[in-house]
Amino acid sequence: MYVLVLAALTHTLVVAMPVMCLPVLFKEISNDLNLSLVQIGIIWGIGALPGIFIGLIGGPIGDRFGTRRTLTVACVLVGTAGALRGFADSFVSLGATIVLFGLLSPVVPINVHKTCGVWFPKRQLGLANGVVAMGMALGFMAGSLMSATVLSPWLGGWRNVLLFYGIISMAVSIPWYLSRPAPGDRKSTADESDTRSFRRTVPHIIGIKNVWLLGLTGIGISGCVQGTLGYLPLYLRGIGWPEASADGTLATFHALSMIGAIPLALWSDRFGSRKKVLMIAALMIITGSGLLSMAEGMMVWVAVIIAGWVRDGFMAIFMTMIIETRGVGATFAGTALGLVMVLLGLGNLIAPPLSNSLAAVVPGLPFVFWATLAAAGFFGLYFTKEGAAENTPISRQFSQMPPS
Repeated sequence: MYVLVLAALTHTLVVAMPVMCLPVLFKEISNDLNLSLVQIGIIWGIGALPGIFIGLIGGPIGDRFGTRRTLTVACVLVGTAGALRGFADSFVSLGATIVLFGLLSPVVPINVHKTCGVWFPKRQLGLANGVVAMGMALGFMAGSLMSATVLSPWLGGWRNVLLFYGIISMAVSIPWYLSRPAPGDRKSTADESDTRSFRRTVPHIIGIKNVWLLGLTGIGISGCVQGTLGYLPLYLRGIGWPEASADGTLATFHALSMIGAIPLALWSDRFGSRKKVLMIAALMIITGSGLLSMAEGMMVWVAVIIAGWVRDGFMAIFMTMIIETRGVGATFAGTALGLVMVLLGLGNLIAPPLSNSLAAVVPGLPFVFWATLAAAGFFGLYFTKEGAAENTPISRQFSQMPPS
């Protein structure tokens, strides 16, 4: 229970709040640094660029050194990088510090979800990932609700808000350091030598078709959500919504996501088909994003409710499905999650600046682009096959791999 609560709080304090504070602070940041809408889109998306490369490293690092040690160090580094964003004085320096933050932060969710795979059996894995996803949603909600309206006035501006989040993130490393090792961190020397073979592990994961199909799904769904969340407050302010109401839609999205995460994850545990649950959730995200392109007044809230209720539940089941893919399991979870996070980062990088440029044509057009992107992800999910990972010893799993 301690590990699960700590994992959820790590998502909240180290990843979600420091990331989701940006959309609601963008007006303040853009006024201070004189940024255009396209530049804001670049800033929002560019953090995903280094994640394209770090995913293949961050996962194997957790597989090799264990999640406890990896997360202890990662929280310190991510907190430091997040605090540095507060010292930016131009578009270039802000972009550089966000790239650094994006280089380090993907290591955290990869290893948080691997922690669930190590500590919890299959019958509880969906629920465990649902709890940590709820932690992410809580952070998204709190970051969007509090950063601009509470923390910025209280702390004296957006720079101090980013410094504050950085200090909190570094502090989270302490309970990880004091926690007891996970079962996967106590392997025998012979097993450690096997799991530390990057040269054999990475090609093994790359050769699994389902991992790539799930990666395609992630590009579409994650790119859609990333773009929508970064643009929605600016879009609503631009069409005349008060600032509090515009930011409130983002907070509502994340509040609903937090509420829906555990029920959706439990449903996937009991329903018997995670893929079917994911397909329903993906259709809701596509519908909600598409509606935002033409919605007004109350219909905006309806669209936010449709897409928001399933967002983090989708990610919880999605991560569980990766771990449960045949040939992955807890042994190779870090590497598989890392590869998929690389592809998610690609979607998150491309979606915001490309679609934000469409706003000059019609303000609602970016939402059409994102809904189409999510539809492409839905088809990737459609062709994915469900298959439970085999609970075989580490040495046997390696013996079943082709010779290098």
